[in-house]
Amino acid sequence: MSDGGGRRPGATRWTGVAEPPGRAEPAGWARGPGAGPALGAAALTAVVALMLFLAVFGNLTDFGTNQQFVRHVLAMDTTFRDPDLMWRAVTSPRLQNAAYVGIIGWEAVAAAVLLRAVGLWCAVLRGGSLRQARAASTVGLVMVLLLFGAGFLAIGGEWFAMWQSEQWNGLDAATRNTLLAAAALVLVHLPPGSAHDGPGAAQHGPGAAADGPGAAADR
Repeated sequence: MSDGGGRRPGATRWTGVAEPPGRAEPAGWARGPGAGPALGAAALTAVVALMLFLAVFGNLTDFGTNQQFVRHVLAMDTTFRDPDLMWRAVTSPRLQNAAYVGIIGWEAVAAAVLLRAVGLWCAVLRGGSLRQARAASTVGLVMVLLLFGAGFLAIGGEWFAMWQSEQWNGLDAATRNTLLAAAALVLVHLPPGSAHDGPGAAQHGPGAAADGPGAAADR
């Protein structure tokens, strides 16, 4: 990572051009073919982080609304009430509230991780570590996928038959959130042009000479 005055030899920036060892440069906003993907990854990660932050804020300031949603989904009291399925219902208020608090806590942790990832992506645009930004985004986005994909779509939708309920059906919202997180995860892992964030990044072929004297001034 950059320390403000220079960077370790052989490090790469997401600009589509790998640097030879020993070349140090002042910190500055990255330019080149890799800056666009980095900016896009930062923006989409920020969107998911904002979505989760607002969800947590809403659940804490209006605790009862989504508490009722979780309670009805777990109790399965607005489904077709098929006797072959109703044994799955969770009717204990204590367990229902524990599940709701667990969801809020999971969202809060995921939001914090993604906000940290946004900061790391901004650092990438100034020469920071692509690997760290990707790692933080991956952890946060996988948490979102587990919550809305496994938690709401699979467990809520199928195990507790949420799809049968007309009033307490959150499948559409969960699908949107899952697809958004999946799209962000794909963008985060797009290859950064011709650069590679790894030990061999500086080992490029003879064409690297085209970088030319003074090229460092543009990066």
